[in-house]
Parts: sequence; structure tokens; C-alpha cells
Amino acid sequence: MPPPKQTISPEERVALYNKLVESHPGAERKGATIPYTSLNGNMYSYVSKDGFVALRLGKEDREAFLAKYKTTLVLSYGIIQKEYVTVPDTLLKKTNELKPYFDLSYNYAVTLKPKPTTKTKKK
Repeated sequence: MPPPKQTISPEERVALYNKLVESHPGAERKGATIPYTSLNGNMYSYVSKDGFVALRLGKEDREAFLAKYKTTLVLSYGIIQKEYVTVPDTLLKKTNELKPYFDLSYNYAVTLKPKPTTKTKKK
């Protein structure tokens, strides 16, 4: 199944993504060229360079999202990211409808094992 058709500009997509991130008090947007959110070293949402928004969801939430919005798992660099769903542009425009899924994505990230940072500490 091909990714959903893009219907909005990259600038508008990032603006809508920022609005979504701002809707959750614990979320912090990171990334200069590839906007994303992460918690304890685990990314749980991002705007791809291919022009779509991806959310990381637990199994049941992911299956429900895929069925309800008739979308796909994320395909990036020829690899299917099994925990990430592609957010259709039509849904991205509806922050209030998408917000509960963003909240679920954040809550799922809370359950993941923290990843060690790769930055070296200054002495």
C-alpha cells in the first residue's frame, strides 16, 4: 500500500506538527531539520524528510489507528518501521482528533526502556 497522498506543504505540515506537540504539556519538539519528539532516548513522533508525520504506538492502538484511518506503517529507507504509523494529512489538519493518538504515543514512550545517551560528557 503506498503512503497517503500529500495534500499540504512541508511548511504547513511542520506548523501543524508543532501545534500538535504544543498540545501535550510533557512533549518537547526537537530537531532542526527533522522535527521529532523523544522521551528517555526513545523517539515517538517525527516529521519525515519524505513529507509525512509518524507516530509510535503500542500494538493495540497501532492496529486501531491503521484500521480507522486506512493508513500504513511507516516505510523509511526501504524498511518498515513496525511501531510507527503514517498520519494522513487530512488527520494532521484536525489537531483535536489527532491529539489523543499523540497522547497515546507519548504514554507508550514512557513504557519503553530508556536508551543511554550517545553524547560524551565534558570533564
